[in-house]
Amino acid sequence: MAKTFLRKIIVNPLQRMVSDSRSVGIILFVCSVLSIVIANASAGEAYIAFWNTAIPAPPGIHLPHSLLHWINDALMAAFFFLVGMEIKRELLIGELSSLKKSLLPLFAAIGGMLVPAAIYLLFNKQTIFQHGWGVPMATDIAFSLGIASMLGKKVPASLKTFLMALAIIDDLGAIVIIAFFYGGSIQWLYLLCGIGIAVALFLFPRLKIKFGWWNFALGIVLWYCFFNSGIHATIAGVLFALTIPLSWLEKLEHRLHIPVYFIMLPLFALANTAIIIPPEFIAALNSSLNYGIIGGLFIGKPLGIIAACWLLVKLKWGELPRGISWMQLTGIGILAGIGFTMSIFITMLAFEDTATQDIAKSGVLIASVMAMITGYIWLYFSPGKKSRQ
Repeated sequence: MAKTFLRKIIVNPLQRMVSDSRSVGIILFVCSVLSIVIANASAGEAYIAFWNTAIPAPPGIHLPHSLLHWINDALMAAFFFLVGMEIKRELLIGELSSLKKSLLPLFAAIGGMLVPAAIYLLFNKQTIFQHGWGVPMATDIAFSLGIASMLGKKVPASLKTFLMALAIIDDLGAIVIIAFFYGGSIQWLYLLCGIGIAVALFLFPRLKIKFGWWNFALGIVLWYCFFNSGIHATIAGVLFALTIPLSWLEKLEHRLHIPVYFIMLPLFALANTAIIIPPEFIAALNSSLNYGIIGGLFIGKPLGIIAACWLLVKLKWGELPRGISWMQLTGIGILAGIGFTMSIFITMLAFEDTATQDIAKSGVLIASVMAMITGYIWLYFSPGKKSRQ
């Protein structure tokens, strides 16, 4: 009786939640709202201090120095590893397996980075805010996919795959921008070691070395090298994912799905949306910095993505995912304007002044909420090709 009761009350609801594609988006949204509320309540300072708790490392070993950095550099590398495997599977046997289909998210991501940066510079060229051109260029994979998942069958699997591919290329582009324009000096020894390990992992199948625990051991070393190289550590997750044999992809994706989407990403949302809304929040709206960020994310993202896709299709270099309409693709472009964590991260690197950072964070927050709501409504009412015909 007790087991039956526990199954009905706890186990079955949890199983339904895990299997529901909308759960991730709902959980991330709730975690974000909860984190912002706590950060601006009386316990806000203690809450933010908790995420910045120092975590000591053994002497001579350079690891993330706080809980927040462990989440952003280690747990998110696991998320990028999972996403990278999903992308590889789609490239090999899925929706991105043809050249025309794979080119589309690549060019969409490039357009979705260049146009937001250009719009930002229209507002802030030759001002003290000019250096922040990278802030509106990034798409938040977790939140954009979360909102798309909340729509269930309204967003076909091929469209989610397109968004996932676009977002990861976008974020990899942001990582490159951080490394060369906002990062510190590159530690070439660590970088070359990381590249060497990645090359070795790619060569293992050709050398007839079977996939095993040694691959994961080298994967950890790969992460450590990139973490210390001056390039964002999450790129190691993607590189390692691309070395996984096709026969292992589905098995590893299944094992990582629950811990990544229901433990790591909620922690990521809680830690990175602990944003203190400044008292001059309303006044901050009337700023070229704010206009540039909101215009770049909310207008520049969909404009750049759709323009790039239209040009590629017009030139017959690419084609839309199967069963997808331009209306739906526009909705995905709007969701790509959810900047949140990566944009906030670039904000911290681009500006030293705290007041300027607060204005920029406010702009990212406003643009991301606008993109969430508008993208959700747009996709909910957008017909696919079949229903349109």
